[in-house]
Amino acid sequence: MKSPLICIVGPTAVGKTEIAIQLAQHLDAEIVSLDSRQIYREMDIGTAKPTADQRGAVPHHLIDCVGVDQPFSVAEYQRLADITIAEIRERGKQIMAVGGAGLYFRSIIDGLFDGPGADAEIRAKLQREADEHGNVALHERLRQCDPEAADRVHPNNLVRVIRALEVYELTGKPISVLQQQWKMEEPRYPFRAFGLNMPRETLYQRIEARVDRMVEAGLVEEVKGLLDRGYPRNCVAMQSFGYKELIDYLDRVRTFDEAIALLKQNTRRFAKRQLTWFRNDPRIKWIDISQFSSMEGIVNKLIAKNPV
Repeated sequence: MKSPLICIVGPTAVGKTEIAIQLAQHLDAEIVSLDSRQIYREMDIGTAKPTADQRGAVPHHLIDCVGVDQPFSVAEYQRLADITIAEIRERGKQIMAVGGAGLYFRSIIDGLFDGPGADAEIRAKLQREADEHGNVALHERLRQCDPEAADRVHPNNLVRVIRALEVYELTGKPISVLQQQWKMEEPRYPFRAFGLNMPRETLYQRIEARVDRMVEAGLVEEVKGLLDRGYPRNCVAMQSFGYKELIDYLDRVRTFDEAIALLKQNTRRFAKRQLTWFRNDPRIKWIDISQFSSMEGIVNKLIAKNPV
């Protein structure tokens, strides 16, 4: 019997990276990233990538895989993850999957739901609507036909908004309903999943403090550098939170204070959507890390649930 994947999930800024690294060192594990933005090269500060020292302490995979303006799908992520998992197993190491992207987690554990293929004409039409009326208007269309999917997807994640609307137009069924197929299948890998959480007010304080640290570390300069290198403002990666708000600042659409306030708000909302997604999966065992007085206590709790 192959050892199970150990999955550490939860909202942004809860502390997954630090805890996972300590646990990985104890388990002699390598980490497969479950992060849909750390996949992009050159986007380091705004995506809170593990530092060079952290990646030196424990091997990390599926970080810095594609260019900022390259298309990247969940199916491609699944393909790379399967290859990576097989390679780690060949080395005789334990595997940990760590991050906050619910779709990436489900693609590894449960595969991809059986939905319709892409329709270039529908996608082009929806893209024109977004260009003419804005992402928020398209997102509101999604809310009318599939409120559950709308709650999970930020308006700026145009690829997923368009995909959900495309599925609805092609099938007449909400994508959230089709995704229920996941619940009827056996997992692709044996796994144990743990969700890290803390009281909402504490999490929001951590989010705001993290944004402040990102700004101090040069987030504005990172965004400006990406624009100076010619990456389009409307590509998927640049429309994610942390980048879109500061693009608006650099384009003088917002003041600096307005951009940072909006970034903090969007990050809080993203954390709320992450929690909603993961809490819908009863296989995830939750740990309130605020109940522990030290990082060591949290790691020991996870070790007790994952004996070597």
